[in-house]
Amino acid sequence: MNRYLIDFDTEELDKKYYDVVIVGGGIAGVYTALEIPEKYNIAILTKEGVDISSSVLAQGGIAVSLDKSDSPDIHMQDTLYAGAGLCDEESVRVLVDEAAENINLLCKYGVEFDRSPEDKRKLALTREGAHSKNRIIHAGDATGKEVCDKLIYNVTKRSNVTIYEKTWALDLLVKDGACHGLIAMEEETEKPIVFYADAVICATGGYGQLYYYTTNPVVATGDGAAFTFRAGGELEDLEFVQFHPTVLYHPENKSFLISEAVRGEGAILRNAKGERFMPNYHELAELAPRDVVSRCIFMEMKKTGTENVYLDITHEGKDYLEKRFPNIYSTLQKYGMDMSKDHIPVAPAEHYCMGGIKTNLDGETNIINYYACGEAACTGIHGANRLASNSLLEGIVFGRRIALKVSEMLMNEKNNQKHHARFFVKTERMNKGYNSKEAILSIKQTMTELVGIERTYDTLNEALQRVVEIKKEIADMNNTTFDDYVLQNMVLLAELVIKAAIMREESRGAHYRSDFKETKDEWKVHIVFSKDNIVREE
Repeated sequence: MNRYLIDFDTEELDKKYYDVVIVGGGIAGVYTALEIPEKYNIAILTKEGVDISSSVLAQGGIAVSLDKSDSPDIHMQDTLYAGAGLCDEESVRVLVDEAAENINLLCKYGVEFDRSPEDKRKLALTREGAHSKNRIIHAGDATGKEVCDKLIYNVTKRSNVTIYEKTWALDLLVKDGACHGLIAMEEETEKPIVFYADAVICATGGYGQLYYYTTNPVVATGDGAAFTFRAGGELEDLEFVQFHPTVLYHPENKSFLISEAVRGEGAILRNAKGERFMPNYHELAELAPRDVVSRCIFMEMKKTGTENVYLDITHEGKDYLEKRFPNIYSTLQKYGMDMSKDHIPVAPAEHYCMGGIKTNLDGETNIINYYACGEAACTGIHGANRLASNSLLEGIVFGRRIALKVSEMLMNEKNNQKHHARFFVKTERMNKGYNSKEAILSIKQTMTELVGIERTYDTLNEALQRVVEIKKEIADMNNTTFDDYVLQNMVLLAELVIKAAIMREESRGAHYRSDFKETKDEWKVHIVFSKDNIVREE
């Protein structure tokens, strides 16, 4: 594995200097920028437009204990239950205790959550899978977009923040264990740029695009995890990939999410025969944890020999559904469906990555002055299976903690000589004319077919052989296109995800091995990868 995707000499490149560089324009990245004092200069780099991220697509809402019958303790219990024994309890405690404070800050930034019909002073609360209380605040069925729109509006008004759209972060610049900035590439000019910074924050999202069927946007190719690994950073829990149970299954669209909130409002799942089946599998039926519901749907599809099941919320009227789920209702209408009358065809698809860049409670990584938050990070919150609507909450809670930590570091920073560190890379790469687009598609098909909801040693080993073969072919390739960069990152991550899944010889949370169906106490550990080591940590 080459340390960098491209050869370069920082002395010969355009240079930009910032106090903080944030990679990623989703909720985690933008909120972090807003919480850093305005006296510091900040750059936000986005792979596409700042309005394209997994955050924007988030439908359901944000979990926060606001009701009198609820509490942070109960929220914590539900999170630990869903996480199947692998949550970091200290991280979860931070999440639930600091939730309300951060929601108040979102409201101050102008985010308009739905209000309770009984008392407009209070936020409306709904329930999703594995939550024991109504604690999901929302903005219709487009919560992520509402939050992103308001945060982006605020950040564009900040004179200290510069947003670089269509600017790809390629690799971190690390010397003596500390991050000095990063090397990036402008899509328009295809010229590398050096961004020097006192702190770099990774908020690039997950690696859902490793899979053919995913709810994630095209930008979610795991770039942050890949360039962190190449720089010597640690990656944790990569085998835990969550499949959302209810994604539209239509000839024209197999990636549109049908929010878990629909089941929270009473929708039931039916098989091809019209029979309700979830009570046969789990006492919580449709509101069981996501990994359970996805596996049950998968088994029911195998039983009936079909490619999808159906979601039924026809007990609710058109007016209510159109108001509660305006985005879902209108989207289904485009495909000739009325959710107040028709059963919605759905099937599981990749949705969220519990694993990522290993961090502590302040978002710090093992690389000095380098931080991670949002889906790119592994804070220990989600364990083996994320509790619904904890993801946006994690992004803001830990984004703010990073902002406070970075602000403290910048205030005490006395020596900025690292801004002038030179990085020089020269390798013997070859022009191969390799079809990277075709190889990317091959990886996505391999991961979907062999590293999905149900896994075995045989399927995982076959997947590993396919990925390693591609890795060998591109090992010394001269990367010249953006597809080349994506392929290098995807090959690296796919190999690590598969190796972690092979190592974990048990079934836990989102990781289900049909050849090791039991959950084992000896595997109540985390698999942590770095360039030099693979370790099991309790």
